[in-house]
Amino acid sequence: MADGAGNLLAISDLHISYAENRALVEGMKPETDDDWLLVAGDVAETVEDVRWALKTLAGRFRKVVWAPGNHELWTHPSDAVTLRGVARYEHLLDMCRELGVATPEDPYPVWEGPGGPVVVAPLFLLYDYSFLPAGCTTKAEGLAYAHKTGVVCNDEYLLHPDPYPSREAWCRARVAETESRLAALPGDLPTVLVNHYPLDRHPTDVLWHPEFAMWCGTRLTADWHRRFRAAAMVYGHLHIPRTTFREGVRFEEVSVGYPREWRSRKTPPGTLCRILPLPAGRRVR
Repeated sequence: MADGAGNLLAISDLHISYAENRALVEGMKPETDDDWLLVAGDVAETVEDVRWALKTLAGRFRKVVWAPGNHELWTHPSDAVTLRGVARYEHLLDMCRELGVATPEDPYPVWEGPGGPVVVAPLFLLYDYSFLPAGCTTKAEGLAYAHKTGVVCNDEYLLHPDPYPSREAWCRARVAETESRLAALPGDLPTVLVNHYPLDRHPTDVLWHPEFAMWCGTRLTADWHRRFRAAAMVYGHLHIPRTTFREGVRFEEVSVGYPREWRSRKTPPGTLCRILPLPAGRRVR
């Protein structure tokens, strides 16, 4: 039954290497004993920090669901774990399973609480440089433009695709595998799609540096919110928390972001976003 208690809540971009952000995680608590928490990536750069944050949250919420961000996949100089690419991702998966945290490689759980039933699908898709800056037609042109402006994602130096030849090749493989899994879901169940990056480009239209969109997703998923019956699409990465709609589907950006960003916002930092049931006064368009 979908008439019980509980909330389906979401957060992303915790970035707990900052003491202020770590303190926010220390203070995060569910509203009820039945709340689930969706964590849409960028918890931290080191495995030890990711473990601490997810373990802390898993000890408080009924279920924690994690989708990786780019920062977890970095092979950062400060991390004792030097694994790269797929090996690093698999190491994080093992850690999550030890903690009881659901991952993109596990069976998708079904939220049976208020607003349900819905399939909660954590995704790991990466990006393929198809969100190019205006006037650019190739990745090489886009990267040249980004280097000229000085806005280049640290992924170019820290996120290794091993054993894939490139990040976009890894992205294409992830998209194909995930597409098959989503297509096999029961056709009568809606979904909540959780990915670090938005599945459609429109949220990047407000970026101060539009060239950064290259590291923000792939055009291959532009219709997934329709194809896979999304009740909501949850993402982070942009550090611009807001609600938008695309073809009647709600896109929720749920980032905490860096202290210099969240200190100036009116909403208290670390506020969990309610995905289901719909917040009071909110209606699907």
